[in-house]
Amino acid sequence: MDMEQDRLLGLPPVIDPSCRTVVLGSMPGALSLSKQEYYGHPRNHFWKLLYAIFGGPSSEGEAQNMPSDRYEARLAFALSHGIGLWDVLAACEREGSLDAHIRKPEANDFASFFNEYPAVRRVFFNGQAASELYRKQVLPRLRALRIGENIAYAALPSSSPARAMALEAKLLSWQELGAKSKE
Repeated sequence: MDMEQDRLLGLPPVIDPSCRTVVLGSMPGALSLSKQEYYGHPRNHFWKLLYAIFGGPSSEGEAQNMPSDRYEARLAFALSHGIGLWDVLAACEREGSLDAHIRKPEANDFASFFNEYPAVRRVFFNGQAASELYRKQVLPRLRALRIGENIAYAALPSSSPARAMALEAKLLSWQELGAKSKE
């Protein structure tokens, strides 16, 4: 068996200028990368959490408490609620999908990101690994550049199926995502 691992490349950010909140994962799992979709694993709770928090009747009168089958519709739903998506890492080596297996992490360029999207005021980390990677790989550079000093950060329980926690328990913590930012 060849022990050399291929370098994995993350997905581009999903955001628009009106987004005030960004959810950052660590690095998409293997299935998400193969599908080129954020939170593409069917057992990942991310989309169920987002729809539970922001669901309600759509413009067509249908309930939006269940994620759409169409990825583009899920992305549009997130953006319509001011939620952008990205990951802490641009690239890494990893066998499988577990964050614990991440090697040689390379962070995304958050200095450019926050300069391009100055409306972002809140960053939520999808799991402790994303939070720790950001604090080690990104935050020192941002502080040195004095970028993002007005951004509030919070770590949420991972939506990953590897995080052994019931959807309902995760939802209690994730409700903070739906709270309006205080300025």
